[in-house]
Amino acid sequence: MKTTDVLIIGSGIAGATAALQLAQDPARRVILITRESDPLESNTRYAQGGIISRGQDDSAGLLVEDILAAGAGASWPQAARILAEEGPDLLEEVLVRMAGIRFDQGSHGDPEYGREAAHSRRRILHVGDGTGKAIIEGLLDAVRRMPNVELLTGATAVDLITYPHHSRDPLAAYGPVACHGAYVFDRGGRAVHRTLAAVTVLATGGIGRIYRSTTNPPGARGDGLAMASRAGARILNAEYVQFHPTALSVPGAEGFLISEAVRGEGGILLTPDGQPFMEKYSPEWKDLAPRDVVARAIHTEMELRNCSHVLLDIASRLPAGRIRSRFPNIYAACLRAGVDITRDPIPVVPAAHYFCGGVAADEWGHTSIRSLYAVGEVACTGLHGANRLASTSLLEGLVWGTRAARDIAGQIGDLSNIPTRDDIPAWDESNLTQDSDPALIQGDMQTIQNIMWHYVGLVRSGDRLSRAIRELRHLQNEIETFYRQTKLSDGLIGLRNAVDVALIVAQAARHNRQSRGCHFRVDSVDGGDRLL
Repeated sequence: MKTTDVLIIGSGIAGATAALQLAQDPARRVILITRESDPLESNTRYAQGGIISRGQDDSAGLLVEDILAAGAGASWPQAARILAEEGPDLLEEVLVRMAGIRFDQGSHGDPEYGREAAHSRRRILHVGDGTGKAIIEGLLDAVRRMPNVELLTGATAVDLITYPHHSRDPLAAYGPVACHGAYVFDRGGRAVHRTLAAVTVLATGGIGRIYRSTTNPPGARGDGLAMASRAGARILNAEYVQFHPTALSVPGAEGFLISEAVRGEGGILLTPDGQPFMEKYSPEWKDLAPRDVVARAIHTEMELRNCSHVLLDIASRLPAGRIRSRFPNIYAACLRAGVDITRDPIPVVPAAHYFCGGVAADEWGHTSIRSLYAVGEVACTGLHGANRLASTSLLEGLVWGTRAARDIAGQIGDLSNIPTRDDIPAWDESNLTQDSDPALIQGDMQTIQNIMWHYVGLVRSGDRLSRAIRELRHLQNEIETFYRQTKLSDGLIGLRNAVDVALIVAQAARHNRQSRGCHFRVDSVDGGDRLL
């Protein structure tokens, strides 16, 4: 059993930022855990396009306008203002000065700003097309230098420890729900340990892996969302799952993200026979329309033409040398898949990319459960509304990771407020003799992914959603029975979380009969039979 001031679950930009900021007080103890063997492995690592700063002809007000427009009327204005006003300064303070990130510069040493879809200005800072990787490497290097941060890998959170749910004291039922840490599965030792904390921060990332086609890495199973939901936390905007319009569509390389920055630098979408098509779906923005518009346009073209993908052409828009220098990782990955993007268009399809909903969190990261914070993609601050503006995700993780840390630092009590070993029951697997079967887990996960892709995907209807919910409820019962009879493994924990999250998304989507942003229903009460 471990005891700490702050337990942070997840090592992406939000979790790493919170850990780094909290560790500035040498007396404060922080445990940062990740289920991965390599803490660099998170959604942050795969963020290609960049992070919002403030361009030369830009202002906080203009950024707020773009966020609210992309959010389709569902973004919380206060969250947009916080991001726009605080984000650029925190980028300089945390990423440049504390983590040593060197963003790309122009020939005169000035910042090189990129532009992405639905942005009215060039304001995106980048490190080639590997911005997320550069950021998380710098942040984790800085975290490792802090002696009061314990970084644990191969540690999968199983469930949050909450009162009154896990209390031995029957009188605890009369108090508010409060989080006191988590049960953590040690993947190496195959044992579950209690990690008790005065404050717990969820920073577990997204849910893309509940879909068959996704840009997300394997760990994006919705672990934090499922744990928070089981503990009784409020979940918000779960129907808003953003599909990235352009994932590579080549056998063996499916799901590799082709950054929106490619279109920001002039790339255009073409039908398989080479005809541009975005102007008829968005005459104003064309290929730089918001992601939900572009993704549905591609989906429609694929259905109309009975084709498996469309094409993204950058080869005819930029010199080959510029393509290789601006998009080195995309160029290399596509070349390995047999596509030379300096000469040929890129086959692309939409894929599940970002969860705009999540655990409801306020401007400081507080959730509806006392002593539980949520930051980054697992949280719903209201910033993204019904559709995330490109390159806001990294900045949101930075801003809310910092805000949560500062709020925690201002109010954290001493460890006498934390339950003791005697207050919280140990995890008990003494009567379980059956090991989890990877084949069964994989089969059930594929079933979840197929249900979500076909019935709760880009285009939805009441009938599809009702069928998804029926099938997912049955599967959830089967998985829960399996879970209660079987020794834990990371795969089993993830499967249980994935089916819980799939149901949360499907139920929210059926409840919301109005098409908005990335939630599109053909039977919408507001005339959702139209395409856009």
